[in-house]
Amino acid sequence: MDQLPATAGAQTGGNGLRSRGVPQGADPVSSNEYLTFAIDAQQYGVDILSVREIRAWTEVTNLPNTPDFVRGIINLRGTIVPIYDLRVRFGGGRTTPTRMHVVIVVVAVNGTFGLLVDSVSDILSIDQRDLQGVPNTGMADDHQFLSALVARDERMVSILDLDRLVNQATAAQMEQIAAQQQTQPALTGT
Repeated sequence: MDQLPATAGAQTGGNGLRSRGVPQGADPVSSNEYLTFAIDAQQYGVDILSVREIRAWTEVTNLPNTPDFVRGIINLRGTIVPIYDLRVRFGGGRTTPTRMHVVIVVVAVNGTFGLLVDSVSDILSIDQRDLQGVPNTGMADDHQFLSALVARDERMVSILDLDRLVNQATAAQMEQIAAQQQTQPALTGT
């Protein structure tokens, strides 16, 4: 399946929308599957090929000196995985997890990490031609976490760009912390 380019190819058309073109040589009517999930009333989606697993919320090991959106880390079958609170990452308040919350473990250019979300909705097959550009809001590139929008069944689904969601600096910081934690006693969340 074809994927939207991570950062290359972002363009602003005459309509002021930031759009990502169809990859060179790709079939413009091909479709990708996206796992959709909710944070409050908003629907988001991630490319299903990036998803490694969906887990029930479990307690995490808190870490000092990390960004506010980092909830902590878990030991996932011997791999230290940072968990990111998407509500905080998107500028909202901190999530108070319940047994209904889930963690979507994803793999991106900047590593493997978990996304704390309210619930998983479904899997959508979306044609490339149905993806709409993201309006240019004037925000700095490091805060533009969306790659596209799609209207589906009277709802708007915002497609996440995982490579922008967790930048290289944050990923490097988390790798360093994870390396330190692997030399310490076992973590919770296994």
